[in-house]
Amino acid sequence: MFIIDAHLDLAMNAMEWNRDYRKPIREIRDREKGMTDKPDRGKNVVNFEELRKGNIGLVVATQIARYVAPENKLPGWHSPEQAWAQTQGQLAWYKQMEEEGELTPIRNLEELEKHLKYWHDGQDTSRKAIGYILSLEGADSIVTIRHLERAHNYGLRAVGPGHYGPGRYAQGTNAKGGIGKAGRELLKEMERLNIILDATHLCDDSFWEALDNFNGHVWASHNNVRKLVDHNRQFSDEMIKVLISRGAVIGGVMDTWMMVPNWHKGVSDPRQMNCGLDVLIDHMDHICQIAGNANHIAIGSDLDGAFGKEQSPYDIETIADLQKLPVLLKKRGYSDGDVEKVMHGNWLRFLRNAWRQ
Repeated sequence: MFIIDAHLDLAMNAMEWNRDYRKPIREIRDREKGMTDKPDRGKNVVNFEELRKGNIGLVVATQIARYVAPENKLPGWHSPEQAWAQTQGQLAWYKQMEEEGELTPIRNLEELEKHLKYWHDGQDTSRKAIGYILSLEGADSIVTIRHLERAHNYGLRAVGPGHYGPGRYAQGTNAKGGIGKAGRELLKEMERLNIILDATHLCDDSFWEALDNFNGHVWASHNNVRKLVDHNRQFSDEMIKVLISRGAVIGGVMDTWMMVPNWHKGVSDPRQMNCGLDVLIDHMDHICQIAGNANHIAIGSDLDGAFGKEQSPYDIETIADLQKLPVLLKKRGYSDGDVEKVMHGNWLRFLRNAWRQ
């Protein structure tokens, strides 16, 4: 089945983890043997070949670069200008992969429909260009509001104003506080440019203020349910209800600490914690029960989002194993039509609606 994955940090892996996604997964892992600078060395699950094997023909791919003030102990850049430059390096990688025939940008409805026809023309997909929609995870790198239009001109189509900790335009995971004047100005410009608001990572205060000040299209690219894993990174039932009312789609995230409670990073094991893909469906089911339908759930895996097999569902060897989800969904009572919605249909409906104007 055709799959859309709404959250992959492709350029981050290429530029910061130094992974050549054109190489086989085994070769990438072998080259990282003995490396200890990142916790997931030698355990990655994403590359171009595995995306194609999994019939994952369209992804939302990120730019990401955090600004950190002197008192902020999170990793990041010491000025917004440096963060902007980092995102431009990531953009250069995406453009180079376009030249290599690995990726193709999807920026509007015409390009979306053209890519779908291309991917489904009956020809072998093993060398086809994977479509990507460019998203910015955390808006710290937007030096001034004018930079947002520059980014839109080169293809940026979604923005999550916050990430982890405090931000310049919103407060993210583990932080508190609203979006303030700067955040409201960012949202106003996003609305003018028809840039999608990604509600993922917004802390509760910023979430509610953002939705009160934004009348455009809202999604949550990679988020799970607070009722099942009690953490501020997850959505409460009240948040889910308002997202549903706004027509949002929520992509299920596959970082195991957001899937099962009592996960201890660097200690817990996916198999021992019984954390497989079926657990993700528990989160999806909860959203469906609130919505009364399956119109608001989808995939936003975040696989290789600074973690690898050590912190992924135990039945994921590579991202191609997302193809296990249709069988699991059917076992849980999902109809064929609802399975298609989860795997690609809900994201397509959302994009067609957002880009029709």
